[in-house]
This record gives sequence, C-alpha cells and structure tokens, in this order.
Amino acid sequence: MARKKATRTGATEPKRAPARPAKRPATRREPAAEAGPSTASYAALLDDLKARIRTAQVKAALAVNRELIGLYWDIGRTIVERQKSEGWGKAVVDRLAADLQKEFPGESGFSGSNLWRMRSFYLAYTEEVVNLARAVRDLSGSTLQQAVGELDGRILPQAVAAIPWGHNIALIEKLKDPSERLWYARQTTEQGWSRAVLVHQIETDLYRRQGRALTNFDRTLPAADSDLAQQVLKDPYCVSFLSLAAGARERELEQGLVARIRDFLMELGVGFAFVGQQVHLEISGRDYYVDLLFYHLRLRCFVVVELKVEPFEPEFAGKMSFYLAAVDARMRHADDRPSIGLILCKEHDRVIVEYALHDTTRPIGVARWQTSRSLPDDLKADLPSPTELAARLDATIPPASPGMPPETGESRLRSGGLPDDP
Repeated sequence: MARKKATRTGATEPKRAPARPAKRPATRREPAAEAGPSTASYAALLDDLKARIRTAQVKAALAVNRELIGLYWDIGRTIVERQKSEGWGKAVVDRLAADLQKEFPGESGFSGSNLWRMRSFYLAYTEEVVNLARAVRDLSGSTLQQAVGELDGRILPQAVAAIPWGHNIALIEKLKDPSERLWYARQTTEQGWSRAVLVHQIETDLYRRQGRALTNFDRTLPAADSDLAQQVLKDPYCVSFLSLAAGARERELEQGLVARIRDFLMELGVGFAFVGQQVHLEISGRDYYVDLLFYHLRLRCFVVVELKVEPFEPEFAGKMSFYLAAVDARMRHADDRPSIGLILCKEHDRVIVEYALHDTTRPIGVARWQTSRSLPDDLKADLPSPTELAARLDATIPPASPGMPPETGESRLRSGGLPDDP
C-alpha cells in the first residue's frame, strides 16, 4: 500500500475540495417576437378602418346639416308667423339679428340678410306656393311631370334638408317652382354636386334636358337598364365652354371637347369615365376609328360617341350599329353590359330619327349639341305662355283680406310666385 507523501513538518497534506465550475454570466431571456399580420392583411384592415371613419364623418356631417337646415326653416316660419300676427317689420328682424349675433359671436349664419333668406326659404315651400307650382305643371304637360310626393307645403322636404345652406340659397334665388327645386336637390344629393355645379346645371336648364334624348332603349335593353340609360342621356348637350367658329369641322369639335374633357364630363353627368379619342378598331384588315369612347360605371358598359356638325341623317345609325358590334366583339368583357351609342349632331328631326332607329337592334341615342345656353324651340313649346299661366294662377289665389288690394295671377307671375322680402 502506497504511503502518503509527508510534508517537511511531518504532517500529511490535507485533501483539497474539488474546484467548482466557473459561473457562466447570466443571459437575458428575450421575449418571444410578436406574430404580426401579413402586409396584405394589415393594408386591408387599415383601408377598412379608414372607410368606416370617413363614413361616420360623412354621416355626422349630414346629421349636423339636417339639424341646421331644419333650424333655418323653423326660424323662417317664426318670422313669417310673427309678421302676420304682430306686424313685424324690417327693424324688428334686424334687431333680432343683432341680438343673435351678440349671443353667438362665433356663428356667421344669423346676419340680417341671412334671416331674410330663412324667411324666403320657408315661404318657398309653403302650401300656397306649392299649389301655384302644380298649376304650372298642369299647364306644361309631360315636360314638368315630376314626383312631388314630398311637397305638401307644411313640412320641409327631406331632399332639401339634406343639402347645404348655400345650395338651398341657390335654389330659392334661381328657381320659382318647388318641384324643380326638389328635383335639383335630389340630383345634388345623388351626384354630389358642388354649389358651382348646381348653379351651372340650373343655368343650362338640366331639368328640362335630362332624359330627353331620342333613343330605342325601350326595345333594345332590358327594362331595368332601359330606364336608367334613358335618364343618363339628355338633349341637348350644352357645350357653351367651346368657342367654335361658324362652319367648324367635326375634328375641331372633337379636339375642343377633349381639350376641355373635364367640362365635357361634367356635362355628360356622373358615371362617365373617358377611355379615349379616335379609338382604333382593325376589322378585316381595314382601320376604323371611334370619335370618343367612354365607360359608364353605373350602366357597366361602353358608350360610343359619334360627333356630327350637320343635322342627323339615317346612315348615321347604321355606322353606329357597326361600331357597337365591333366594340362589343373586341373590347367588351364578360361582365359588361351591351355597349350604347350616342350620336351628337347639330340638329335632328324626331320622325327621321324614329324611322332610322326603328329596326335597329343595337341601343342608340340621338341628341343635339349646342354652344349657347338658350332653350331650343321644342323645349320652349312645352312651357305655358304668360297669358295662360296668369289665367291659371287667378284660380289658385285666395280672396284678398278686407282693406287689401286684390292680387291677380299676372301680378303674382311678375313677382315670381314668392312674396317679396321687405
């Protein structure tokens, strides 16, 4: 047995404890990375939230506008009633305006002139004025036959309450017929017109032009599409933004419309998207060119426009049928509806157009273009003469109050059917 090695003192060497392993520096445990959405998923979520926020903002703005317009209507009613019951005059209304402005210094809608506009706003839709409008409509035949279910003269029409105050001022200052005002108010809401666009449409008398193009849509399109397509087209189209010399050629008309395409799109109406001019179609080795090509977003179809600087001729319909067949064959997608043709010419004869379109199987409309804002003779013929109108208004005016001079249809016609502001 081996002996342990002795130290110098004779003692044995003590046992050494085994060395402990060196401590490793503590490592910081990183949290597990979050699982994020994919780029496409996040973008879709963001777009959805943006759309919902904008929708809520629009709804809130519309609700505020309805309340404001309702308030203005009620203030106008109050002024009218106090004028009748207490004999209020201009001084009282001006004093009321000053006191309201003092109480609400941040509000700009309570000036004296605006209070008088509120009075006119209320009077514009009173029962008496609505009855006068119906008399005009009865004399005017089909041209002015519009739905007026909301007009009863006692409540503010919903379409009027839905548009801004500046639009309403334009309606009451530029139009006398409540049913016309209501029609323009509805169009403003549906098509998102600014005040400037609304004024333009009033000045170009869109009310009497909309849906008047000569078409064969009732025979060539399904009923659901036919009504909408008819309302999309108008006659005449007002291109007063163009400066065309006498004897201008078709190419000059085309170039002018394309150069002012934004103005032309506004005249065409909401839903039209410009595709191109002189759109090339190669058929059997021959070249053909469509003057102007549009796509209508609501109709879901191409709209082929041919421009003519002369009166309508029957052969124009045959050429348009050819273009429509070619566009449907070469450009129409599976989910598109059949293309529609619009022939814009300087003049047209209704009988000739009807004969030309009678046996055509392609949907075609014919309308005029004009550079002036005056009404064509056929539209003027739909309006009653001043004598006819005055005679009819006589029957609708109630007897005068004791001590007051009698009012006649002629005097009411001169005043536009609205009581004058003081």
